[in-house]
Amino acid sequence: MQIRSLTPEDTPLVARFYREAPDYWLLAEGSVDPDRQAAEFFTDAPPGSDPAQSDRLGLFLQGRLSGVAELSYGFPEPADAYLGLMVLGPWAQGAGLGRAFLAHAETLARSRGAPRICLAVLAANPRGRAFWEREGFRATGLSRTDADTGHTVHRLVKLL
Repeated sequence: MQIRSLTPEDTPLVARFYREAPDYWLLAEGSVDPDRQAAEFFTDAPPGSDPAQSDRLGLFLQGRLSGVAELSYGFPEPADAYLGLMVLGPWAQGAGLGRAFLAHAETLARSRGAPRICLAVLAANPRGRAFWEREGFRATGLSRTDADTGHTVHRLVKLL
């Protein structure tokens, strides 16, 4: 397993990953548009965060992109880190790689002085929520319904 930073030059690689691992996008958006979603991977950030300061990560198994993660800073509070996305391909799930990928993201957040890391989990993704809770994330009590998708999302937090 290798984890490295991804850059916009990796957009075709991320698009191919999304084609091979569409499950998250089908759940979250109801459809997959790998080229659009891959381009957005390099520009999206939560409110008030600078996309240029985000960490965009790829997890590789035997040279194959097998997971992506986006870690932003400055949301919801100025010192916080926010894990906007972490997705593993089905072939990479169930082997402890998610835990290792998360640990890498947490190390990056700590190196920037973040006291905590936050994320949002879809209510329609109980497996994902169970993973986050096993890894020490707790509910904040904040939830919202996305106007575009109708999904309810719950914010979770983990103290670093």
